[in-house]
Amino acid sequence: MQQEETKTASPCAILVAVDCGEGVYDAEASLDELHELLQSAGYEPGPSVMQRRESPDKATCIGSGRLEEIRQLCSTQEADVVVFDRELSPTQLRNLERELKIRVIDRTMLILEIFASRAQSSEGKLQVELAQLQYMLPRLSGQGTALSRIGGGSGTHTRGAGETQLETDRRHIRRRIESLKQKLAESNKRRQNLRHRRKKNNIPTVALVGYTNAGKSTLMNALTQAGVLAEDKLFATLDPTARSLRLPSGRHVVLIDTVGLVRNLPHHLVEAFHSTLEEAAQADLILNLCDASSPEASVHLSVTKDLLESLNCGETPILPVLNKCDLLTDPSHLPHVGKFVCISARYGTGIEGLLDAIDQSLPQIHRRMKLLIPFEKAGLAARIRRNGSILEEQYLPEGLLVRAMVDQQLLEDVRPFVVD
Repeated sequence: MQQEETKTASPCAILVAVDCGEGVYDAEASLDELHELLQSAGYEPGPSVMQRRESPDKATCIGSGRLEEIRQLCSTQEADVVVFDRELSPTQLRNLERELKIRVIDRTMLILEIFASRAQSSEGKLQVELAQLQYMLPRLSGQGTALSRIGGGSGTHTRGAGETQLETDRRHIRRRIESLKQKLAESNKRRQNLRHRRKKNNIPTVALVGYTNAGKSTLMNALTQAGVLAEDKLFATLDPTARSLRLPSGRHVVLIDTVGLVRNLPHHLVEAFHSTLEEAAQADLILNLCDASSPEASVHLSVTKDLLESLNCGETPILPVLNKCDLLTDPSHLPHVGKFVCISARYGTGIEGLLDAIDQSLPQIHRRMKLLIPFEKAGLAARIRRNGSILEEQYLPEGLLVRAMVDQQLLEDVRPFVVD
């Protein structure tokens, strides 16, 4: 029985942070987030070690004293892995594993691990693999001497004469990276065609972006019944979901749920998921969702805003949406972000106000009108329905009486039939 428990136990992880006072880096908050990331990846977070120093040690990232402390912790805690809350160089990674005699990973490797386990769509899997290979390529030299075997002569089909195993591995990875980029370029082309079709049909797009675990998928389900996986985990869902949403005005929009963000999101992932994140960049309106109950709410909104700016979304309207307001005990702790909407996606509180705010924030391409359309002009009603929406209709002896959202392009055609 005890052996079965040991087999199913989650691997224990020691957390390590080096605080060099860089910019707005909050070591404590980042360590808390690393703790959540580890839980999402299936690890059991153990003790944490923090060192404040002017700069990371080039050889091991931390000083020799802290290194010895970690070695002792690994022994007493029977740890399976040591996780650093920063990106390690290939040299640091190799030296740390040699000194600690245990697996060492950094924040980037952990996030990649989570992404690999969460991706469901073929495109998502390709994007994760690309990010992993791009991260792995410069670190191959840190994988041990086995990769440096000399491949010889005429009997080897995968290597040229005198080519090392390391060189062969690099060559294969580069080839795979190019193949993945080509496949993703094809997916991106299909995505662009879809966006072009929406634009052509005057269908506005609303993108849900925000910090991971802010409740984007829960909100998506509340608004559209999309059936998107919604768990209390970081990066519970990776693959973008697009669903139709009808607003109070009668307008139809496409609502897109995008990948969650974290501070210091690995640039390999940003590059690999660029086509997915581009859905936000091309949207008519962006909903920047955050967990209002988190003490880091302002930071989370800022992280998302910075990434959106890097994607050239400066011209796109952004509406901050503060979720989980049911967990907020003191309203004065709400972040100061100007105009915003407070909701609880889980309980449906504030959803009607959010829909109204979306309606008001979108560019107005339709006008609400009351029309009496003669029966001989019935084709006009079909055009209104196709390019806008009919909210109410009533058949009268004189024709069809409608209240409708009329596309601006049809204003001249419908003007003779306007009624007060």
